[in-house]
Amino acid sequence: MAEPLTVARSSGGRRVRRLGVLIGWPLARRLGGAVFVLWAVATLTFFAVRLIPGDPAEAILGGPGSQTSPEALAAVRAEYGLDQPVFLQYLAQLGRLATGDLGRSYALNMDVGPLVLSQLGGTLLLAVLSLTVAWLLALGLATWSTGRGAMARRIGSGLEIVAAALPHFWLATTLIVVASVWWGILPPISTADARGLVLPVLTLAIPLAGFLGQVMRESLTTALESPFVLSARARGESERGVLWRHALRHAALPAIGLSGWAFGSLISGAVVVETVFARPGLGRTLLNAVTVRDVPVVIGVVMVVALAYILMTILTDLASRLADPRPTTNTRTPGGAQ
Repeated sequence: MAEPLTVARSSGGRRVRRLGVLIGWPLARRLGGAVFVLWAVATLTFFAVRLIPGDPAEAILGGPGSQTSPEALAAVRAEYGLDQPVFLQYLAQLGRLATGDLGRSYALNMDVGPLVLSQLGGTLLLAVLSLTVAWLLALGLATWSTGRGAMARRIGSGLEIVAAALPHFWLATTLIVVASVWWGILPPISTADARGLVLPVLTLAIPLAGFLGQVMRESLTTALESPFVLSARARGESERGVLWRHALRHAALPAIGLSGWAFGSLISGAVVVETVFARPGLGRTLLNAVTVRDVPVVIGVVMVVALAYILMTILTDLASRLADPRPTTNTRTPGGAQ
């Protein structure tokens, strides 16, 4: 009994060490890079917003059309530090962000943190559902068109190219006309129930499914010609078993790695979708803030979106490493030991 127990412990130890190699050092590098990315995003956003015409002091006092005296504008600039040089304003903004303080909205006169968090849930729900639907559509089309001959591959490739090229605004308008105006089966404006999510989710998911489908189909075609698949066929496994047990696990790796980028593209696409379907979320909040030059809200939304994108990228990178069935050959530690 002692020998099998020793073997089991040794095998478990190797799995733990492999998990540490796959997660520990790459995660540390990712987190270090995340700090730099957040700083770069905050810097670019701060200076980009200042290129928008208008006076933030006017936005605080009610907008460009409001009747405000020069004295009132001067008092507001002094209160918010807008009379300071731009570089000093930038340093003050970085200091607040470092402590987790997103500032106070000029137009709404409320803290940016609670405002962004109140809109975050709706956008994340929309993005997660869209990513899930896109994966299902891409997986279904890739598995259907692979291994069915040249005609099926051409049809699948054509559908993927068309879907990936669809603009969100045009697709949203078309879905509203077809599903709401012609058929009358779905509401044209996003509502609180599940039916109100269908059109926004499809608007974001269909173009992404076309892109993921192209990647997955090419990877699946390559995987089906690999030696391990030929060995599985030689053992008498069915084509369905070869596809689902062996080929898909390898073919999904590139698409899993792209899911972090896909999540970021969904968040950016939410600006259009939430505007078209009158759906509350970070996209509409960002658009409204840019319109009235509400600098703290713009920076707060962009920072939260950047943080969500970074976290999703880290998670997808770790998921692709754990899902990779190939053995780990590079076990170099940070200190250089093998």
